[in-house]
Parts: sequence; C-alpha cells; structure tokens
Amino acid sequence: MDTLCEQDRWMMSFYRYSEINGALFFGKIAAMLPAGPLQADLNKHFADESMHSWYWTKAMDDLNYKSIRIKNAYQDAYLEAGGLPVNMMEILALTNVFEKRVLKQYAHHLKLPNLNPVIKNTIDRIVEDEKWHIRWITQALNEMKKKYGEEKINQKILHYKKADDEIYKDFVTENQQRLDYVMHKNSIK
Repeated sequence: MDTLCEQDRWMMSFYRYSEINGALFFGKIAAMLPAGPLQADLNKHFADESMHSWYWTKAMDDLNYKSIRIKNAYQDAYLEAGGLPVNMMEILALTNVFEKRVLKQYAHHLKLPNLNPVIKNTIDRIVEDEKWHIRWITQALNEMKKKYGEEKINQKILHYKKADDEIYKDFVTENQQRLDYVMHKNSIK
C-alpha cells in the first residue's frame, strides 16, 4: 500500500467536512419544503452527502488515520462571494455550480498517479452520487424556467460560477503547498 502523509490526511478530512456541511444544509432545506418531488430529491441528496462523509471517515479508519478538525468548509465562502440565495431556484443554481466543482476536484484527484486504492475507491463511489446530484438539480432548474425564466436562471448560474471561480482560486492559493505536496508525492512513486 502507498505511503500516505499528513497532506493526504488533511485532504480526506477536508472532503469529509465539506460533505458533512452539505448534509446539514440539505437536511435543513428538505425539512422546510412541502412534500413532493423536490423534497424527495433533496432528501436523497441530503442522505448521499451524509453517506459521503461516512465514506471518508471509513477510508481514514481503514488507513489508520484520524480526521483533522477543519475550521472552514469550501461552501462557507459562498455567502460572502455570491450572496445569500433568496429562493429555491437560487439555492439550486448555487448547488449546480458547487456540485460541478466537486466533480472536477474529484476527477482531478483521481488523475494523480499512484493514488492510494482506498482513496481512489472512496472517490469513485462518491462520484456516481455527484453525477446524479447534477442531473436532478438540472432537471429541477429546467422545471423552474416556467416560473423564473431561462434567462434569469442562467444569470444566477453565471453569478455563482463567477463566485465559485473566485472561491476556488482562493482555496488553491491558501492550500497550494498541501496540494503541490500530494501531487508531487504521487508522481514520484
């Protein structure tokens, strides 16, 4: 098995904490919605995010790691960068952008050479759910075009995409040393 380092432990802890935040957020939103297809999809989304945090916990346990306490999740920066969503359409527009970022990050991580099989299997398992998240959110946004209009929804997605680009740039800058180390460590095996 590959040798892991504290940077791997940090990354798994970061992923775990982000999934916990997603579960808590979607659980609160789902609890407020009336029964129906939107609530049902949000309940599944909430359950998926909760399971993803458990998958990361299990992966760390399998690797004899304990999670690191992470102070801020990636999602925490959205309110400052993109503003508070004021309706369900805006929540879904933001979530659409965020879920696509998650898929890109996991895809990037999967491309690392010599990736530990426990980490790879955990990401592979999560990615299937993330793809479904994007599908159901896209479908829900399409159904909301009657109420909000396609242009307004596209504007919100673009607004949150710009915010996400800013957040990701800051995230990479803040964590460049950790990210570089993980990438370099995996490339030299």
